[in-house]
Order: sequence, then C-alpha cells, then structure tokens
Amino acid sequence: MFNTKMSGLALALFTSLICCSLALKSPNESLPNIIIMLMDDMGWGDLGVFGQPSKETPNLDAMAAQGMLFPNFYTANPLCSPSRAALLTGRLPVRNGFYTTNAHARNAYTPQEIVGGISKDEILLPKLLKEKGYTSKLVGKWHLGHRPEHLPLNNGFDEWLGSPNCHFGPYNNIGRPNIPIYFNSEMVGRYYEDEFVIDGKTGESNITMMYLNESMEFILRQSKAHRPFFLYYAPDATHAPVYASKKFLGKSQRGVYGDAVMELDYSVGVILSWLKQLGIDQNTFVFFTSDNGAALYAAKEGGSNGPFLCGKETTFEGGMREPAIAWWPGQIEEGTVSISSHLRNELMAVRLGLYKAHYWTWSNSWQEFNSGINFCPGQEVINVTTHEQRDHTLQPLIFHLGKDPGEKYPIRVLSSEYRDALKSISPIVEQHQKTLVPGAPQLNMCDLAVMNWAPPGCDKIGKCLKGPQSAPWKCEWPH
Repeated sequence: MFNTKMSGLALALFTSLICCSLALKSPNESLPNIIIMLMDDMGWGDLGVFGQPSKETPNLDAMAAQGMLFPNFYTANPLCSPSRAALLTGRLPVRNGFYTTNAHARNAYTPQEIVGGISKDEILLPKLLKEKGYTSKLVGKWHLGHRPEHLPLNNGFDEWLGSPNCHFGPYNNIGRPNIPIYFNSEMVGRYYEDEFVIDGKTGESNITMMYLNESMEFILRQSKAHRPFFLYYAPDATHAPVYASKKFLGKSQRGVYGDAVMELDYSVGVILSWLKQLGIDQNTFVFFTSDNGAALYAAKEGGSNGPFLCGKETTFEGGMREPAIAWWPGQIEEGTVSISSHLRNELMAVRLGLYKAHYWTWSNSWQEFNSGINFCPGQEVINVTTHEQRDHTLQPLIFHLGKDPGEKYPIRVLSSEYRDALKSISPIVEQHQKTLVPGAPQLNMCDLAVMNWAPPGCDKIGKCLKGPQSAPWKCEWPH
C-alpha cells in the first residue's frame, strides 16, 4: 500500500537523517545510539495502550507514556520479508526488488527454497551508519535471503545472533532441513535441536531470553567502549508457531501467543532499564514496531488488529497499520501522540489524510481459503474481502478511516465526498507511477538445492546435510 502517513519507510528515512545530521555535530558531542525493535506478526490491537482489554503490556504502555505514540504508523508491506527489506533500505519493495512477477500482485517472501535475497545494489541502514563510526548488530530474524551473499554481515552488520528464515519446523533434515541459528557469519545450531528447541506441544523455548541477553551484552560492550551503536532487535516469538520461556508460559489470559507478547514486553522493559542504568538513555533513540499486522489465520496463535479489517498479507488496515512507539528521553516529549501519518508490484491502496482508496482488493485465493486458511475470519465485507482479485483502478473503493476504521462502508461513488477525495488522491497516484523505477524482482525463483543444507560453519559442529541436485522452478505464491 502507498501511504502518505508515517510508515516503516519513514522510520528508515528518519534514522538515516539522524545518521546524515551527525556530520554537523562538533567533535566533542557524542553520537546518538539507535535501537529498532521489530516484532513479528504483532498486531495493532496487542498493546494495552491501544485498548487490548487484558492490559498485559505494562512496559510498552510505559514506553508510550514516556515517549511518542504513533496510532497511524504503517508498514511498507503486509508480509515479513518485503516489509523488512523496506525498513532497512528506506525503499518500497517494488523498488528494492522484494516482490515477484510470477503472478499478479501476489505476496512473496523468503522461504528456504528461495534463490534470491536482498540485492547487492541496495544500501542498507547499517552500511550508512558504519560510515559514521557505528557498530551494528542484528539480534533475531533476518529474512532477506539465506544464501551467504545475502546474509547480514555481507550487508553492513558487524554482528548477528539469529536465524535467516522463519522458525517453521521441526523437519526431519531429509526432505527439508531445520532452520539454522547463526552467530555472526557461521551457524551454531538449528531450530528444534540442542539449545534451540521449541516444544511443539507446550510452546516452551528460551530463545527470546537468549536474544535479550545477547542484546544487553552488546549494549554494555559498546557503552564501555564509548562507541555509538545500532541494535536491530528482531525477535520472532509471536510468529506461529509461537513460543515463550517457562517463566512466562501460562501467565497470559490469551494463551501462548499472549505469553509470547508478555515476554517480549518484558524484554523491552529490561532493555530500556538497562539503558538508564548505563546512563545512556538520553543518548539513545529507540523505536518499537511490528513487521506487519497480526496473522488472523493463525487463530489462537495469532494476535489482534483491534478495530481494523483483516490482517497479515492483506492491504486492509489490519495488515498494514502497526503498533509504533518512539522513545528518547530528553529529546522526545513524554506522552505525545503523532497522528500524522507503501507494496507489491501493483499499487493496491493509497491513504491521504483520513481517506483511503483501494485500487485492487482481495483477501486470499480460493485455493487457500478452501484449504482452511482465511485472512479475514468473521470479517467478510461483500465485494471487498473477495477471494479473487478485483480491479477498481477506474473507480477505486474509498473509505473514511475516521468514521469507518474497519473499512466496511465504501463512500458512495456519486457523492461529492467521493469526488473530492478522489480528486486529492489521484495526483499522488499519478506522481508515484510516473517516478517509479522498479528493481529487478528477487523473489521469482525457487530451488530445493539452495535450502539450508550446509550453511557456513556446519562442518565445525557436525550439522552439514546433503541436499538434492539443483532443479530451479518459478516459485508459486497462492496468497
């Protein structure tokens, strides 16, 4: 979705502006540290500050009270990989190549069999910050390609603990390998094995605590060395299959998903307290958000998008609008709210002010829907949440998000309100289409041979596996 409100692209650009403005600082002034906390499939309605009735996010709610809340913050894409690519490049997925041309306007991401990844032509945020003397670390999920040339340390990061893909599994390591966990440039284990176990029955796992401890150690080390740092904290516990440590299991009213949210909320509180304890809180910009809306099709393992329509993988509000909080003591005024506020290889929707125009609509395909996957359970809107793509380019569906945040009642086409809204939005669409230079699509080809059979470092820990012969094909994206 193209959006004129605050978006993940705006965050990347804002952070880049911090980076570029550093040249204006005097030699005696310290450079601000930057922490981006990116959750996985966490919805707008999962935070107490946005009205979640169980109020199980006290640390995030306090962060909002001490900083700035963004109720109109948008991701660049309603799916994990293209959203993350946009966040780190400051460019739309259609510009940075994180899209597919295999089928019209389909969602695409980076499963194990994907051949592509982040393009070598893209400049990521950590590379910009490195020029200013920053040390950058990723803790958590990468999801911008798992082949060696696409990994974090080859794209500007100095350190990494985490995984290149989602933690799907467990697999038998014969037909499909378990996802590796990396420490810097080499794997140190695999999900569902050894210390990286996720209990499929209970949801118990210590991985979030591992990520928290690694983040705290990095912050401490950089603080002691008086080096500016960029921490990209990207835990994935709220992505199905959801997990939480034993300390948090059974604590939430919302099941294991809620337990995972509570543990992530705890980790945010610990990190902010750590910054205060080290005396660097007033020199650290922290931003919290999510990669896309909650996955409603995950049922009990999915979150809440509050009053908004549908969720992950759709360009309705539930898929695109994310929880977001900025925190920087002494720089961001406490208790403030910013209400000022793109897509795939097709312009699907545009928001301008309180009006949102849909140029294409659908939820998910009949193929997926008939297999039991529903992106909009209990929220079907006639002629809007369809299971075939509807082309509205000649007469877009327009909603007033102030009066109708759930996108249930399109404005009448013959009304003056419709004509006025379309008159304002159309020039923005024309300008976008006129200036668009698409990147080469990176998510078109798949090959079982490129899966995580033998990642770097596997030989040192006896985790190398034998994969099949290369037989590439065009990836199929049913969603």
